[in-house]
Amino acid sequence: MNIAIMGYGVVGSGVAEVLKKNHDHIVQKSMQSTLELTRILDLREFPGDENEKLFTKDFNDILNDESIKIVVETMGGLHPAYEFVLACLQAGKSVVTSNKELVAEKGYELLKVAEENNLNFLFEASVGGGIPIIRPISQCLAANEIDEIAGILNGTTIFKAHGVVNHLGENEVGGAV
Repeated sequence: MNIAIMGYGVVGSGVAEVLKKNHDHIVQKSMQSTLELTRILDLREFPGDENEKLFTKDFNDILNDESIKIVVETMGGLHPAYEFVLACLQAGKSVVTSNKELVAEKGYELLKVAEENNLNFLFEASVGGGIPIIRPISQCLAANEIDEIAGILNGTTIFKAHGVVNHLGENEVGGAV
């Protein structure tokens, strides 16, 4: 199975490193016969990088490569990440992202497109500091009716939630914050 990474910053280069370091284990767990990182999209130059031959600055090199089945999006921000992820899903490629803004703004739409195309749009790395929470809720607890989730929120979340309450009013939010 061929994989592409979009964005080669700290997260993207870390994904490439994990794919290389844990290659055999990932192949065994995924029950794939092969696993190969074939393209990395980034506008910057990385001379001397061990993956130098995989770099492209043209998104179409990933989009039009039918052998690429999984795209890992680590670019961050909403644009052009949204347009690239949407195009990948429409082209039959599953997507994994760590992009909080993308998931918050366009997650529902992208999940719907993925479902319509029988693909995966996975975003667990973008929520809860990467704590595995999405899969247990959506798969392991699928038969349960979840009425409430409780947890400790960080300062940023509390600040944002208070902004919502101040904007909408406590009655509309339900006084939850």
